[in-house]
Amino acid sequence: MDSNIAAKIAVTPIVDQLKDYQPLFWKNPNYGQADSDLPFSKEYIFDAVARWERFAPYLAVAFPETKAMHGIIESPLTPIEHMQKAWSKYNNYDLPGTLYIKQDNALPISGSIKSRGGIYEVLKFAEKVAMTDGDLTYMDDYSVLATPRYQKIFSKYGITAGSTGNLGLSIGIAAATFGFKTTIHMSHDARTWKKEKLRANGVQVIEHDGDCNFAVAQARQQASNDPYTYFIDDEGSKDLFLGYAVAAVRLQKQLVQQHIRVDQDHPIFVYLPAGVGGSPGGVTFGLKEIIGSDIHGIFAEPTHIPSVTLGMATGLNHDISVYDIGIDGNTQADGLAVSRPSVLAGRIMKTLLRGCATFNDSEILKYVALLADSENIKIEPSAAAGFAIIKETVSALQDDYNFADATHIIWSTGGNMVPVADMQKFYQMGKELLN
Repeated sequence: MDSNIAAKIAVTPIVDQLKDYQPLFWKNPNYGQADSDLPFSKEYIFDAVARWERFAPYLAVAFPETKAMHGIIESPLTPIEHMQKAWSKYNNYDLPGTLYIKQDNALPISGSIKSRGGIYEVLKFAEKVAMTDGDLTYMDDYSVLATPRYQKIFSKYGITAGSTGNLGLSIGIAAATFGFKTTIHMSHDARTWKKEKLRANGVQVIEHDGDCNFAVAQARQQASNDPYTYFIDDEGSKDLFLGYAVAAVRLQKQLVQQHIRVDQDHPIFVYLPAGVGGSPGGVTFGLKEIIGSDIHGIFAEPTHIPSVTLGMATGLNHDISVYDIGIDGNTQADGLAVSRPSVLAGRIMKTLLRGCATFNDSEILKYVALLADSENIKIEPSAAAGFAIIKETVSALQDDYNFADATHIIWSTGGNMVPVADMQKFYQMGKELLN
């Protein structure tokens, strides 16, 4: 083991708890401090918002499921009063405040939060190609990109990425629809149905025995050998990060529409499942830039693969893997099965993330069942991670905030493309664990 890693592990107290697979809450000691080293600002977010809006006419044509929203890809913010009662009963604890779910499980095209980042980066690359190889201008109706002429232009280029599943779905479906030659490298824990869905959409899927970080490395290698293949880097892409950040602009409007206050006396806590950390990191960055200091991001990770928690607690971020401390990396939350965090996430989250909490896999399966029974909302296990860390969060932060008037938002990251049989299996596993 590298001597620097060993030294950091030795002086990081929570490492022993992580090694014992104990659920915990890590309070970020740097939260709220001034940081003049952030690589982005609000202007970057608004640039991404404008690009999404330029592409809305194209999306409405290429993906008919977005037509009702005029090509805008967004999810509802839903109050879940019945689930709050079910949660309180299960935990034998009355949750202070009000519980909502941000339903990225219902996002069109790929049915997960990855629609925000993955599709956005494909759009940005397509725009560049259309302007350099075609004659697209910023003032054009972008639905022209759905014509055979532009598909022929796009077919000269390839797009590749590595994924555990959901990011691969969003990139693969979007890129193939444009006409790009698309290859997705999938890790050993990727669900079979996700690989089949990609192949059905004309995407080449390459399966690997390694984990997500290995799949990303293979995609990076593929692109390095071909100047016409564009690599989307889940471990360090700024465009992915900014695509996720746009969610904050949309959430700000939803909070106003639903009369949800956000100030010091009415704090908002947003619970985000974290794998590599890019999507929750992008969302959290956007929340702090757009909504402000009284909205607080909390990352949720499995006890068996808490890569962002380990990276941030040690300060090593991308330079440490859970395998460095002997953790096995096994989890039912396939979308969170990433052993090493993003290059960007830990660095940008250093002063913006309130904390991280870990959970046992059995808990997310129980919450899949409780949510389905109480609200008839069906999500995949990793999307239920936020429910599993609320109690630990309130307990750890109860002296710092007014939870009686707080709003809790569970960011539900995936679900509506899961096959019925698989969803029923998750539900039954949860029911059995509850009984």
